[in-house]
Amino acid sequence: MYTGYGILSAVFAAVLISAGCLSTIFPYPSASEPTLSPVPTPVPTTISPVSTVPVSQMALQPSDMPTDYILQDRSDISYMEMDQISRNLGWRAGYTVTYYRLNQQQYDMTSVSQVIDLYTLTNMNTVFNIQEDAATAQGTGTTQVYELPCPNMGDHTFAYRKTDSQNPLLTTYSILFTKKDVYEELNMSGTTTDFETLKDLAQTAAGKIQ
Repeated sequence: MYTGYGILSAVFAAVLISAGCLSTIFPYPSASEPTLSPVPTPVPTTISPVSTVPVSQMALQPSDMPTDYILQDRSDISYMEMDQISRNLGWRAGYTVTYYRLNQQQYDMTSVSQVIDLYTLTNMNTVFNIQEDAATAQGTGTTQVYELPCPNMGDHTFAYRKTDSQNPLLTTYSILFTKKDVYEELNMSGTTTDFETLKDLAQTAAGKIQ
């Protein structure tokens, strides 16, 4: 009888020991800590050194103009229209648009034109210098050219007023500027001109270069 009791005790002890070993080998699962989502690394934005929108989208739209101006003409510029100097400087594309205002009762005829040209980026300084020199060279004989203060529209900006002593009723205001790989020229001429309006239009045009 004692022998059977001893055997049962030994078996029970073995079960307890093996249970302890199993708990060591296969421990009970502990409460898991909450998994933290990785914080995304911000991707730095890069600004393209050249324009990324079609040249026609840089043109002033009728909604950009004062309400009394009417669209007269807008078109792409053909490669064959450009002179050899422009081609050598890497001219790639161009666009032009013209608006006018007419008041026959007041004998008022005023036009606003915009020319947009795309060149090779490395030649933009040369392009601007050539255009500025060409503008100031108009001041000969009865034609006078006066440089005007103007906010920077981009990388380079030059503004001027052109008058003709033989026709004092006609005045032309012009703003030339470059931004990225874009050269632009805006002109306002006629019997009723407003340089402040032209500056506003030039700023709108510069903002379209993306």
